[in-house]
Amino acid sequence: MILPIVAYGDPVLRKVGASIDPQYKDLTKLIENMWETMYHASGVGLAAPQIGKPINLFIADTSAFGDETVPEMKKVFLNSEMLKEWGDEWEYEEGCLSIPHIREKVSRHPNVLLRYQDEQFVWHEEEFSGIAARVIQHEYDHCQGKLFVDYISELKKRLIRNKLISISKGAANVDYKMRIPSGR
Repeated sequence: MILPIVAYGDPVLRKVGASIDPQYKDLTKLIENMWETMYHASGVGLAAPQIGKPINLFIADTSAFGDETVPEMKKVFLNSEMLKEWGDEWEYEEGCLSIPHIREKVSRHPNVLLRYQDEQFVWHEEEFSGIAARVIQHEYDHCQGKLFVDYISELKKRLIRNKLISISKGAANVDYKMRIPSGR
């Protein structure tokens, strides 16, 4: 089932995601729905807060880049913890399904060490680099209540302020379902 993606301005996007355990109700179905939602919206990653669930869960699939220089990675990340980020930061233009039509250059480290559980709750400690590391950092940030626009300069934030307000009021024209923050 395709789920609505939470629009910028919804408080759930600023919450730190709670850890979950194997008793989390309907987790397999939730993950299936997240994959379907992400692919429908042409995303490469999706975090549970983006579908209104304040939990530490995200998915990522780098195959959408369609670039042979980008190693394919398709994974589910539960209860993730960023252990280390290293290397000279590099800029790359990022976007977000919760903040449609806005893309900005964000500096991030090219390498990460992440501790996480897979969908069977088996623990892994794994290094990622390049685009895979960037996608993981972006989605991990969602589970920490952070958005990519938090990393841009104050000047750029002022320049996109009206666009962000419009998104929070439901004015984004997208071809996927969005959930607009209540009270807007």
